[in-house]
Amino acid sequence: MTKRTTIAMLAVVAAGVGLVGGAVSAQDLRVALAAEPTSMDPHYQNLTINNSMATQVYDALVLQDVNQNLIPGLAESWQPVDGTTWEFKLRSGVTFHNGAAFTAEDVVATMQRAANVPNSPSSFATFIKGKTFEIVDDLTLRVSTENPNPFTPNDMSRVAIIDSAFVDATTEDFNTGQAAFGTGPFTLTKWLPGDVIELKRNDGYWGAAVDWDNVTIRPIGDGTTRAAALIAGDVDFIERVGPADLPNLESRDGLSVFKSVSNRLLYMTLHLADDRMRPYVTDNDGNLIASPFQDIRVRQAVSVAINRQAIADRVMDGLSAPSGQFSPEGYIGYSANLKPDAYDPDRAKELLAEAGFSDGFKLTIHGPAGRYSNDTRILEAIAQMLSRIGIDTSVETMPASVFFKRFARGGPDDTPEFTVAMSGYANGSGEPSHPLRIFIHTRGNGYGPGNRNGYSNAEVDKLIEDGRASMDIAMGEKAFIQATETAMQEYALVPIHHEIATWAARDGVAYEHGALDSTFIHNIRSK
Repeated sequence: MTKRTTIAMLAVVAAGVGLVGGAVSAQDLRVALAAEPTSMDPHYQNLTINNSMATQVYDALVLQDVNQNLIPGLAESWQPVDGTTWEFKLRSGVTFHNGAAFTAEDVVATMQRAANVPNSPSSFATFIKGKTFEIVDDLTLRVSTENPNPFTPNDMSRVAIIDSAFVDATTEDFNTGQAAFGTGPFTLTKWLPGDVIELKRNDGYWGAAVDWDNVTIRPIGDGTTRAAALIAGDVDFIERVGPADLPNLESRDGLSVFKSVSNRLLYMTLHLADDRMRPYVTDNDGNLIASPFQDIRVRQAVSVAINRQAIADRVMDGLSAPSGQFSPEGYIGYSANLKPDAYDPDRAKELLAEAGFSDGFKLTIHGPAGRYSNDTRILEAIAQMLSRIGIDTSVETMPASVFFKRFARGGPDDTPEFTVAMSGYANGSGEPSHPLRIFIHTRGNGYGPGNRNGYSNAEVDKLIEDGRASMDIAMGEKAFIQATETAMQEYALVPIHHEIATWAARDGVAYEHGALDSTFIHNIRSK
């Protein structure tokens, strides 16, 4: 009997016993998260909360540590065998939660399914498209691309591997647990949307054993309520401690707080593409004008007018680190040559005058409300700072679902609508070309889908493309850093800060943390 023909029988087993939580033990952990997944289908939506939860039940061929360095997963090793092909040696003796043996067949079936999940709001196809998967033997797999791709291992770290018996399973089959058999450190025992997720230790896990027999996870959206639940002893661990709650938790006996500079960047986009009249920017009499941000001096004026340290201290209550580039220090793609612009309002006024705007102009800046920590307050602070140098600035915020649609294609012919906007980015792929090819490269031919302001530099484009075309990863990273330096010096966008991620726990519970602001249950340890 093949794996795939066992799906109906295994579904019955899951329905009968897999969704019933086991007996409570001394090693139980109770966690409160700020949000819950939209699905337990690991391929339904490429969303941060979904992906971090999927890593508890499933493994990828390649794993990432807390700073997104690649480490062995279901593949013990990988190497290029020619200019367009990577060979992955798979781990032997691994079994899925249902007892099925893991082989290369499961990887190929997974890639077939993950690229084609019906009604996926954000598909994993981006990591799979253009790749050919060849089974050499049960524990050897080759992945080929038409052109050299040094980041195939990074792509393979983004796709959770499932048992090939469930390649035709529906998203609902995974949500109910009938198909939720991975190779990860925990098994899924219950999901009641809006209420609870329950996990149980996988005693047959191939990797390091987790510390908890059972984990109960509850979504608590309000930060103060999460903190109160920890103080009351209702939960053992929380994420995203709000700035207002942080001093209270830090001062309490019996609690520990964990912080790290994350790779989540807040930044401003300034439209600089053409001479057409732009919405939301006018002269002082209210007449529409072409974007002043075509002039690099105006873009620089905006940057030096922003007091990033004041935002960190007064708006973020110390929970941000001023930034001048995509990556925080110590992270992939970081350039030691790029520092945040120093606050200098007098220089900002000089730059505006040099560009022909000594009397300033009027501007509306846009952003999401509630998507990032203190996002509305940050925008209001920036508006005040710009107004002080002569750019009469107002703020318009909206729900994130509305903002991102208009930000991407709310203008004529599905072009980006806003002249100046604030958004955020976190590198989920763990490879340094990602922000460059998404936000910096000239839009077209698969590049620049997030380029909302029309920045274009042929030299930068070539550096990005050359870096992505070489299997020499060190050479590629050098090209990416050079591209980053040029783009930031030209204010392709204006970085504001990296958010500082926070977690808190009762004494006896520790958390291994790094540049990722997600919560990974397997990194919560008993001490």
